[in-house]
Amino acid sequence: MRRLIVLTAILIAILFGINAFVSYLPNFSIVNPKSPSAIQPEKVKVVSEESVVINAVKKVGPSVVTVVEEISAQQSIDFGPFSFFVPPSSSSPQSQNIGSGFIVSQDGLIVTNKHVVSDTNVKYQIITENDKKYTVQKIYRDPLNDIAILKIDLSENPGQKLIPVEMGDSSRLSVGQFAIAIGTALGEFRNTVTTGVVSGLGRGITAGSQFEGYVEKLDNVIQTSAAINPGNSGGPLLNSSSQVIGVNTAIAQEGQNIGFALPINTVKDSIKNFNESGQFNRPYLGIAYKIIGKDVALLNNVPQGAFVVEVISDSSAEKAGIEKGDIITKIDGKRIEGKTDVAGIIASKKVGNTISITVWRDGKNIDIKATLEPAPSE
Repeated sequence: MRRLIVLTAILIAILFGINAFVSYLPNFSIVNPKSPSAIQPEKVKVVSEESVVINAVKKVGPSVVTVVEEISAQQSIDFGPFSFFVPPSSSSPQSQNIGSGFIVSQDGLIVTNKHVVSDTNVKYQIITENDKKYTVQKIYRDPLNDIAILKIDLSENPGQKLIPVEMGDSSRLSVGQFAIAIGTALGEFRNTVTTGVVSGLGRGITAGSQFEGYVEKLDNVIQTSAAINPGNSGGPLLNSSSQVIGVNTAIAQEGQNIGFALPINTVKDSIKNFNESGQFNRPYLGIAYKIIGKDVALLNNVPQGAFVVEVISDSSAEKAGIEKGDIITKIDGKRIEGKTDVAGIIASKKVGNTISITVWRDGKNIDIKATLEPAPSE
């Protein structure tokens, strides 16, 4: 009997405790899962390569332009390997697409390659994605890099708003990361999009233009597997965040899926320099050189460094006493070896800076002081 009373008391206590606990809970009602008022799970956005490319094209596409060159009107008759040109029937010039570019400011600054606009005797136009035409008023060509900044006449299309690109940081690139190229392929197909990866960094190349016959040696360029066709020159190379990481510059004629782009940080330096001075006022040493790596140095019993192949007349280098055949081993205490290059060090300086240069000549180290002067204008 006593046991029964104890069990009854325990049961009553348990029921009372449950009731008290429930009274503190919020009111719930059972909802039909198919009902519109049912709580639905949050949608998760899956980012795929396809969505990255589509978003990049939507964002950057309106900022990519085509560079057009005006040419004299003429007709041609094809006779196999020969062509017969008929004199122009009118004085009205015609135009041809020769390259690409992209908008970097709302006040009408366009970036492209210098080799795209290398002819100083012709007029150039810009055509935007929505077929608006602008006359190029001024062209500023970088004397040290394959970069040009174009200033267009905004009064030709009043009310039209230019959309500048967002520039990334090319110093943080990694081999293997995704890359997207946009440009006017073959001078005909506007806003052509190709994809690939960053397949190499710090390359040295000799670049040229199929249209202009222009050739220039470039250092520290980005290699990419994104297809860069003739006409893509001057267009943007993008990362997966739709930021411009390079300016498409050249293709390897003897290889497949090997293209090259100038790092965007070089372009940013040029634009900053231009905005501050109205010109490309860049420091200039005045030498042509080849890097001597470890293997070549050991083979020839010379130090690693930059072998001076030419000293430009009346340059900072000539005034400082640098001679052809010297090997520059240090600049401001930094050894010239591996990825440490003369051009990179000079680019980090300002016009008027005095630098310390150690050269190896006739088996001896010689210390030289050189004051950097502005690069000569074209």
